[in-house]
Amino acid sequence: MDLHPGDHVVIRAFDDIPEHLFLVDEVYDDCVGGYSLTGPLEGEYGEPDFDMILRKITSRIFKPKGT
Repeated sequence: MDLHPGDHVVIRAFDDIPEHLFLVDEVYDDCVGGYSLTGPLEGEYGEPDFDMILRKITSRIFKPKGT
């Protein structure tokens, strides 16, 4: 998957955390860094491995906060 800063992706469910939207801030060799946009981790920084990314969101399905 071709990922870049600013991309929105869906992170798969894990532990007690449901599937959620994530904003990519940085792309590393084995993971991405960025912020959860939805769910119980909303606003939290994380570095999910590539295998946790289900898909890249290519259309605007949500409106950023404050707009």
